[in-house]
Amino acid sequence: MSDNQVEPPLSQETFQEFWESIPVSEREISASPEFDLKMPMWSALEDLGLCEPLLSVAAMEPVAVPLLAAAVDQLAASSSRACLPGDCPSASASSVLTTADYPGPHHFQLHFQKSSTAKSVTCTFSPSLNKLFCQLAKTCPVQIHLASPPPPGTVVRATAVYKKSEHVAEVVRRCPHHERSADTDGLAPASHLIRVEANSRARYTEDPHSKRQSVLVPYEPPQVGSDCTTVLFNYMCNSSCMGGMNRRPILSILTLEGADGQLLGRQCYEVRVCACPGRDRKSEEENLRRQQGEGTETPDAGAPKRSIQDVTQPNVSPAPRKKRRAEDDEVFTLQVRGRERYEMMKKIMEAMEVKDLIPSKVVEAYRQQRQRLKAAQTKERAGTEVKKGKKLLVKSERDSD
Repeated sequence: MSDNQVEPPLSQETFQEFWESIPVSEREISASPEFDLKMPMWSALEDLGLCEPLLSVAAMEPVAVPLLAAAVDQLAASSSRACLPGDCPSASASSVLTTADYPGPHHFQLHFQKSSTAKSVTCTFSPSLNKLFCQLAKTCPVQIHLASPPPPGTVVRATAVYKKSEHVAEVVRRCPHHERSADTDGLAPASHLIRVEANSRARYTEDPHSKRQSVLVPYEPPQVGSDCTTVLFNYMCNSSCMGGMNRRPILSILTLEGADGQLLGRQCYEVRVCACPGRDRKSEEENLRRQQGEGTETPDAGAPKRSIQDVTQPNVSPAPRKKRRAEDDEVFTLQVRGRERYEMMKKIMEAMEVKDLIPSKVVEAYRQQRQRLKAAQTKERAGTEVKKGKKLLVKSERDSD
């Protein structure tokens, strides 16, 4: 059947007959500014086969132009309706994810519960390191703070990436040993490192292009009397597992995304999954303080190096330094733990105070007297000591026999 024999639908004939029945002045369609704003939609109209009947109208009433614009608006809304979070492009679709914090319009912030560095803790966060230390498959509460409510349909996405630049393009997965273990909750795939606990609405996704794995959970507003929303995460593989992270540091990226995939906020923190989180946190914080202390006491580069002392030269001891008078008047405070140690230090303190009150000549005379007394006691003890062994006979004693 040829194109000339195809009749237009009834709706198009009615549209054309309706506009031709109204007497209007001849005017070009493009003369209307309202219609010019809708020109980008002509491609969509061509796909639907609606351009020809519209262009067949050579002139139209100015009052009808807004009606045509409203029809185009309705078509645009239907073609660009909001999509689901899993269908729209997300923040994890990029091959290299950024780790810069972005509070966004709602001031997206993360907080962690305060915990000690005891060996019994299963999860602890170090603010100075911005690092979370946790055990395998243990609950890690993360508190989400927002300054204003986000739009409906907002989700929280958690993604794991490697921290170092040489590994940043690789996908973080569980090791083969833990992947084969029967610890699944029925929702999370076996290869996913991050899981959400106690939330059946969590969705686990894998980007088809970058193959990065992430977990999404709908954002829930804070409960009455609270200013934050808590999400419970689990990390299902140790940082030292071979075939998995293999001692490579990782970062957790938490993003706040709208229903259309728009990024509303981003926060990052480092994660270490180990057997003793409290011990490892304490050790790394001490190393950080030591490094900061060494950085402040770095010697000048232009300072001369110490020369090696010649061993043939006599070792002359330096002259004793005279104590400054200002140091004698200074008062120091010493904290002692335990009553017994306190009493002992108190006695030493009293003895030092008494010593300062006695003149030096009297102290020297007393010391000499003790030395003489000690020498006399040693000599007396040697005289009264019984001799052991055979007694040697003298010549006079032999003659008398």
